Amino acid sequence: MPTVFVTQENPRVNILPAAKWGDLESLTDPYDQLHINPTRLVTQIRRNLRGLTNDDWLLCMGDPAIIGVSFALAAEINHGRVNLLKWDRMEKTYYPVKVSLRAGGIENLKPDEEIR
Repeated sequence: MPTVFVTQENPRVNILPAAKWGDLESLTDPYDQLHINPTRLVTQIRRNLRGLTNDDWLLCMGDPAIIGVSFALAAEINHGRVNLLKWDRMEKTYYPVKVSLRAGGIENLKPDEEIR
């Protein structure tokens, strides 16, 4: 089953709807801050993403610096390809977005489109 890597946990936000895309796994804790210990957090995020595949997703939430590092490491690990889940507040659903940095493309998918 694919994995949804959550960049930073937030106990006040219900992310269970993202579980339809895969098993939820947090990359960092809710109170981690990149500027306090960047080496530890980059190492932790890299270690947590080491099994990333084309079928997995990145759910960006939390500290923007942690989001940026997570995206960069995911792209590095997966040869420039990162699948994102973007929350739409109006529709109250996640939209999948596939980004390919090396091919220069972004593919927007419908929220109910079967990915697996």
